[in-house]
Amino acid sequence: MAKTLIVGATSAIAIETAKLCAHRGDHLFLVGRSPEKLDSVRRDLEVRGAKIAGTISTDLNDFSRHAGLLEKALNCLQGLDLVLIAHGTLGDQKACEQDFSLAEQEIRTNFLSCASLLTLISNEMEKEKAGTIAVISSVAGDRGRQSNYIYGSAKGALNLFLQGLRNRMYPSGVRVLTIKPGFVDTPMTAAFKKNILFAKPDQIARGILKAIERKKDVVYLPFFWWGIMAIIKSIPERIFKKLKL
Repeated sequence: MAKTLIVGATSAIAIETAKLCAHRGDHLFLVGRSPEKLDSVRRDLEVRGAKIAGTISTDLNDFSRHAGLLEKALNCLQGLDLVLIAHGTLGDQKACEQDFSLAEQEIRTNFLSCASLLTLISNEMEKEKAGTIAVISSVAGDRGRQSNYIYGSAKGALNLFLQGLRNRMYPSGVRVLTIKPGFVDTPMTAAFKKNILFAKPDQIARGILKAIERKKDVVYLPFFWWGIMAIIKSIPERIFKKLKL
């Protein structure tokens, strides 16, 4: 029975993960942006028998609220065993290329807000010398591509941050898991034409819990994305720059 904090709890992957956590008896604290969506998720989980210790709706891009958010979660849960950070946005690449304020917002949401939360959370868990921090990043962070390099650069920065945090936290016994999904059929990708590479959110959720149980450092979901990204990363830059990816 884990004390579990889920940030970005109204995202499709987070909802499916929360269902699995509820099924195994976790006590959950849920954080989301929309009060209406968060309340809907809470009620659905409670119908499924979930133990909801508390919820909070907040703008995660307001970093000044992060300390209070964590304090409330700690008070309601009476500790932390597992933290899942699952919030993010997928902006319009072309629009971001033309307006840096939009690019800045993407980087703020997908990297800086996570770094702010992780700093507070890791300091707290380091004191207890136990627990798991799991963060949803993306395969997009493995190599910059013209089609999504704003989003990809934020996720790439997040991957490096998590790598360093994992190195730092290892002596304390706190595990840090980097989750790298490929294409997932969620509202975030509603405009994308679907193909066989797209996974369902519940499939990703099962992979997340399995990776946590197996004490993984990095996991590609579904697993075949490891091979795809290994090939993409191996292409020499003189060739890669000419490709339409």
